[in-house]
Amino acid sequence: MTQHKQKAAINPYRFAINAILHRILWDIHPHSWLSRKKIRKWQDRYSGQKAVILCNGPSLNHVKFDNLSASGVFTIGLNKINLLFGRSDFRPSVIVAVNPHVIEQNAEFYNHTDLPLFIDSKSRRWVSFRETVHYLHSVEWAGDFARDCSISINQGYTVTYVAMQLAFHMGFKEVALVGCDHSFTTQGPANRTVVAEEKDHNHFDPGYFSGGVKWQLPDLLQSEAHYKIARENFEKYGRRVVDCTHGGKLKVFERMPLGDFLGSTKKDAIG
Repeated sequence: MTQHKQKAAINPYRFAINAILHRILWDIHPHSWLSRKKIRKWQDRYSGQKAVILCNGPSLNHVKFDNLSASGVFTIGLNKINLLFGRSDFRPSVIVAVNPHVIEQNAEFYNHTDLPLFIDSKSRRWVSFRETVHYLHSVEWAGDFARDCSISINQGYTVTYVAMQLAFHMGFKEVALVGCDHSFTTQGPANRTVVAEEKDHNHFDPGYFSGGVKWQLPDLLQSEAHYKIARENFEKYGRRVVDCTHGGKLKVFERMPLGDFLGSTKKDAIG
């Protein structure tokens, strides 16, 4: 259980008041209005099209990124996707990050990239506001799915859930997940903040969380519960999410080879 959820369990009234105050303070901030205006411009921009969400599991290394880039499909990179950039000319269409440890550790890249960024509003202490930066306001309580992300989103215990809300907001009819392994070698209580070992075996790059940096252990049960909420929302509106991960243990979504998702001419997009 995260620290803010522990506090909510102990004193729900104080938690609710703090959430309301945070909401008000964000609503009157100039960056709030500017971000909402920019985020609204993305709404339904890609209505009826396909998108691929690039998750961070080790299986992401099975994707042939040059071929994925050649397919022309819209791609949503997560967190430290930039660690792939030295291997390929591939670049995602946008990047999404909401975890404070990730954002603080990756702030140098976020402050210099020209790629559109969708990041949590609390990250403005590390990432400067500019034309390509879109601050997302996160609600604290679980279970919500934002079909319009200009006001708030729900983190759903995983940045992948945020990316799915944004994909819905942008109008995509079909969304594929790759690199969503839904399993970790590091064990411990869900959401606990731990110190990284010398090499990271849980993500696509050994330097993702390594050398003593802080990171939060996943909450796979809560993540899975929110994936089901995302699936229900997509299906309710005649859309779908499919899982094109190479292997992986997630069983919420229909499984499909990435090549089949992209189309018969792109069957070599994944190894």
